Amino acid sequence: GTLAQAGKHTIWVPANAMVPTKSNGCAAITGVETTAGKPDMYVLDFDAGTQENAQFSIAFPSYWNESVIQFQVYWTTTATDTDSVDWELAAVSVVDSGTMDVAFGTAVSVTDNVISAAEDLYVSAVSGDLTVASAAANSVTFFNIERDAGSDTMAEDAKLIGIKLFYTTDDVHEA
Repeated sequence: GTLAQAGKHTIWVPANAMVPTKSNGCAAITGVETTAGKPDMYVLDFDAGTQENAQFSIAFPSYWNESVIQFQVYWTTTATDTDSVDWELAAVSVVDSGTMDVAFGTAVSVTDNVISAAEDLYVSAVSGDLTVASAAANSVTFFNIERDAGSDTMAEDAKLIGIKLFYTTDDVHEA
C-alpha cells in the first residue's frame, strides 16, 4: 500500500515547542493541572492588554509545494464568559547560507470565540491563506504567533495549547 500521497497534510506544533520572543514575549510555558489524574495542559499565556508573541521553526519536507499554508489555533481560558481572541501567524523561510536576519511575511489572523466554560478546549476555524516569505525547499521556516490584544475582546489571558499547520505536497519523496 501507499504510505503517503501528494496533497494536503498537517503538522501539530504544541505550545511546549514554542518559545516566547525576546521582545514582547508571552509568558513562559506553564503546566496547568485541571484535576489530579486528568490531563495536564502545557500552555503559553498571552496577556489581554499587550500584544505578545512566541516563535517556533519547522523544516518542511522537501516535497512541500512551497505554496500558501493555513493554520488552526487550539487554546483555552480560565474564565467563563463570551468574548473573542484574535491570533495572528507570520512566517519566513531561510535557505542554506541565507541570513536569518529577515522580516516575517504578512501575518494572517483568525478570531475565535469563547462559547462555554473555563478550561474548555477551543479550536479556531482554519485560517485564510498565509504566504510564507521566501518559501523554499530545503529551508527552515520560522513562525511568529501573536495575540493581537488590541483587536480582540477577551479581558483575561489566552492560553495557547498549540497550532495545527496545513500544507500541501506535490510529491511524496525527499529530494
